Amino acid sequence: MEVQKIKQRFGIIGNSQLLNRAIDIAAQVAPTDLSVLINGESGTGKEVFPQIIHAFSSRKHGKYISVNCGAIPEGTIDSELFGHEKGSFTGAHESRQGYFEVANNGTIFLDEVAELPLSTQVRLLRVLETGEFLRVGSSKNQKTNVRVIAATNVNLMRAIEENKFREDLYYRLNTVPIVIPPLRERSEDIYQLFRKFASDFADRYRMPSISLDDEARKILDNYEWPGNVRQLKNITEQLSVIEEKRIINAEVLKRYLPNYYPNKLPALYRNELVDEKTFASEREILYKVLFDMKNDLNNLKKLVHDLAEKGTVSGQVNDFDELVRNINPSASIINTGSSIKTITKSEEADIEDTEEFIEESLSLEDKEKEMIKKALDRHNGKRKYAAQELGISERTLYRKIKEYGINE
Repeated sequence: MEVQKIKQRFGIIGNSQLLNRAIDIAAQVAPTDLSVLINGESGTGKEVFPQIIHAFSSRKHGKYISVNCGAIPEGTIDSELFGHEKGSFTGAHESRQGYFEVANNGTIFLDEVAELPLSTQVRLLRVLETGEFLRVGSSKNQKTNVRVIAATNVNLMRAIEENKFREDLYYRLNTVPIVIPPLRERSEDIYQLFRKFASDFADRYRMPSISLDDEARKILDNYEWPGNVRQLKNITEQLSVIEEKRIINAEVLKRYLPNYYPNKLPALYRNELVDEKTFASEREILYKVLFDMKNDLNNLKKLVHDLAEKGTVSGQVNDFDELVRNINPSASIINTGSSIKTITKSEEADIEDTEEFIEESLSLEDKEKEMIKKALDRHNGKRKYAAQELGISERTLYRKIKEYGINE
């Protein structure tokens, strides 16, 4: 089926090549019974693609069940998916069918599949491999013929490394991967989506549709949209309801965009899951700084020694002063007019002593505090961007600011 017809049927807006490719893969895999894993950030519209696959499959007349794995408590997830027998646990007053039983000969969509407990992942793997499962509290194998489509916004390979997701289950689910692009990679679709949402809300609330002036449209296109299509839809609705003027200018739009900055700063993105890893990364940064400083001091010592061997050097003093200041602002040399004082062989020991003194005076905490201050100054006190440049989480940066008593 043509991609354009699928878009019309399911209300998909946009002409990005990445989006069209994802729709095309969904249409091609639909007639098969292969498992599909949909990857994409939160708010990109992953839930539409299982519907496309089900609608164009041979199971389209069977049940389609969507399950949010992250919304079901760990203690009841097995019962919800596979059912339970009467008396199998407290409160089980009667037998109950699970989703895999109800969806027999149909399709089941497991959203946020990475949230499944490891014990449930074992049960799911068995269903995928043999089509068999056990109800909670039962020893009788039951059969089901269900197509499984899963989705996640989590990096599953990292979850596997951290023993939070089974590797064999990952490869069983990931028979056919579909990647949904984030909105920032579909810049040509942003204004088109805005117009569609504005028109829909105008009809719903019976008011004139909002529009953007040229400057506001540029801001709309350049914004990062961390919440993707869902965030764009929410902001369009807020503008439609709250603003009296129907033409939105740049200043008004900025008020609705969290953390909007006109200049996109390059930043190191780290998806750190635990604070201990953040702490380790801080130490690595500090050690690297110290080793770099040691190398700079060794280079400085060698340069001073080479100049001393040549005696008095004219015309190079100013450049050398600048070099020293760049290497270490606290370093200084003896400058006598237009020449550098000659250092004899017997004075080389003093250079060694100076290097040792500087190394001993270095404090990890002082360097860490200095780096945090520089990052905050560079980004005008904006913690989010300072944390990104330092390669640590915003929470850790806040803790460090409080710990060191840094005035922002």
